[in-house]
Amino acid sequence: MKKVFLLIICVLCFMPTVSLGRDEGLANKNKRGLHIRSIEQLLRLNADEIDLATAVLIISEQWSDNVRGRKYLTQLDNMALEIRDRIKASRLGAKYEAIGIINKYLFEEMGFESVSEANDPNDLFLHTVLERKRGYCLSLSVLYLSIGERIGLPLYGVVVPGHFFVRYDDGRIRFNIETTNKGGYADDEHYIDKFKVPDGDSIYMNSLDSRQTLGCFFNNLGNSYSEVDNIDGALKALERAVEINPSLSESRVNLGNVYLKKGRINDAVDEYKAALAVNPDEAKTHNNLGNAYAEQGRLDKAISEYLYSLKLDPNFTDVYTNLAVAYGKKGLFNNAVSILKRAIALEPKNDSFYNQLGNVYSETGDYEKAVSQYKKALRFKPDSAAVYYGLGLCYTKMDKVDDAIVAYEKALAAEPEMVAALANLGNVYFNEKKYDAAIEQYKNAVRIRPNDSLLHYNLGAAYSNNEDYESAAAEYGTAVEIDPQMGDAHNGLAVAFYNLKKYELAWEHIKKAEQLGSEVAEDLLKAIKKKLH
Repeated sequence: MKKVFLLIICVLCFMPTVSLGRDEGLANKNKRGLHIRSIEQLLRLNADEIDLATAVLIISEQWSDNVRGRKYLTQLDNMALEIRDRIKASRLGAKYEAIGIINKYLFEEMGFESVSEANDPNDLFLHTVLERKRGYCLSLSVLYLSIGERIGLPLYGVVVPGHFFVRYDDGRIRFNIETTNKGGYADDEHYIDKFKVPDGDSIYMNSLDSRQTLGCFFNNLGNSYSEVDNIDGALKALERAVEINPSLSESRVNLGNVYLKKGRINDAVDEYKAALAVNPDEAKTHNNLGNAYAEQGRLDKAISEYLYSLKLDPNFTDVYTNLAVAYGKKGLFNNAVSILKRAIALEPKNDSFYNQLGNVYSETGDYEKAVSQYKKALRFKPDSAAVYYGLGLCYTKMDKVDDAIVAYEKALAAEPEMVAALANLGNVYFNEKKYDAAIEQYKNAVRIRPNDSLLHYNLGAAYSNNEDYESAAAEYGTAVEIDPQMGDAHNGLAVAFYNLKKYELAWEHIKKAEQLGSEVAEDLLKAIKKKLH
């Protein structure tokens, strides 16, 4: 199964008008961005007119109707005023000395903390950060930048591949602030080395203005929409992210992923290539580009991308799966076996690799080896419907009927609505002339997938062999309604109508079956003719 990978920036959103709670205004009090009410208005502002907190809270309100941005702006303003009062009371001689006061207030007294993984879409938004007192790198940085904006500190967002942090820079003094480590310091080299910042001219490691920071936010907003299967919302957010920050490779990759989901394969390829122009050594992007080429049927180019991805990261086990699939499609089964064995050596307890290797052996007709691999997969995932299904296919080919039935039943115990297992179990019973049992399985399959002409055909055949010609005619009739070119279903209708003594209908459908190239029984053709004359 192909996997595409989101490239997430650890990042962080609405409504207008500020309620101060003090006599003296905050440093952002004259910004036009305080009074906007929509994303469209936001995008028309210059960078120096944007109020970051207002902007991200507008986006929060679009994400959830339950958000009331004004409440959170008031809370944020009051936090900024408290920090400002403490700065004044401490009589600090330089602005940068205020960072210690902010860190103590936010991380020690208020208890804001970093989440270990950015896997909850809601952790992106400023309102949830303020409510839960937790966030990831971008969302905590947006909080920090919003505070700095209100007390007049020269703070900037900074993005590196997969991470976001804050920088203080007043033109004389410059240092980085790591919001996931309670505002601690890390030098530029730390970020360049740890996050593998690419060489060349790009957005990475630069001090961002508010608009560019919002571009990073739109990237992660797109991923949040993807997580909740709102693909159109993801598309809009990611297109905005790319428009604002065209050299942010993560946005290009994530937009490519959405294009791939929407079937816009050429657009996906273009985005992945643009991302690689910025960050050419990102293994996951090469994998995703390989997936796009595979969707286009350009298997040689897909294989080339997968191999380069593995060259960059030999421990990137997920790409082994994609590479094996591509080899299989080209009939290079020995290559597929070899690459899956390498994957197993890296992750010897990964059931999916054994299952996929079993599938390769099954496809080549080596059922004994396939069964061996499936059984290994079951050691690590004993309730895998996919593995039991593969076993069922092999046992069927090996004429081990009882074993096949048990395997399909176990697949269905794990995944009761697995249509392929229901249909194949029905086929096993059909071939054993156990038509009642076959009918039961086919009916269950039809209930789940009512527009599948082949399932209706099989059910019709089971009824016909059970001499229930009324039911057979109904199922064959449904099959040809779904697929009028299904010659075998027309032939089945001819048989059913003949036995129901509806000879004109039988003649109509047997001739249709002939026209469509289906093999019809000469004896039946003659019998229908005789009845009509």
